Amino acid sequence: MTVMPGRGELLLVLDFDGVLHHENVRWDKDRGLYLGAPARYSLFQHAQLLAEVLAPHPEVLIVLSTSWVRMFGFIETAQRLPEALRDRTIGATWSPEMQDLGDSLAAMPRGLQVLRDVQLRQPRDWLAVDDDLVGWPEAHLHKVVQSDPYEGISASPVLDELKMKLAAMCAGGA
Repeated sequence: MTVMPGRGELLLVLDFDGVLHHENVRWDKDRGLYLGAPARYSLFQHAQLLAEVLAPHPEVLIVLSTSWVRMFGFIETAQRLPEALRDRTIGATWSPEMQDLGDSLAAMPRGLQVLRDVQLRQPRDWLAVDDDLVGWPEAHLHKVVQSDPYEGISASPVLDELKMKLAAMCAGGA
């Protein structure tokens, strides 16, 4: 069995929609990706904020847990992130090697997808950011920062919790 990147490391498992921008992302063959949201919202509007939050914690690596990876592939999805986040991104909870799981993985609640990935990667510790807690096992909710579906990580209580949990994880206490 191949050792997946992230073994023994600190990981942030990252969703995009409802975390780095408004949750209502749409795709149209003519327009491409866009937000079905008021004009004050834009794609990846909170990505730089996440980079700033992670700056004091250079040891934290990112694993993508977003449906964008299945749609665009890992490399293209990671390329949409600012360099500071892209440089930390080591993988995703879904990859082409998982094709044999097909619809069963796609139908799996995100929390279970993340837990499966964590079991495979075997990080030293991990934290996830997601706006939707449906399907997350109760025993692991302490490892999740629930973002605001519209304001993402920029919502003050979310940002405070993310900073606190990152600091605790990096200090060895998460």
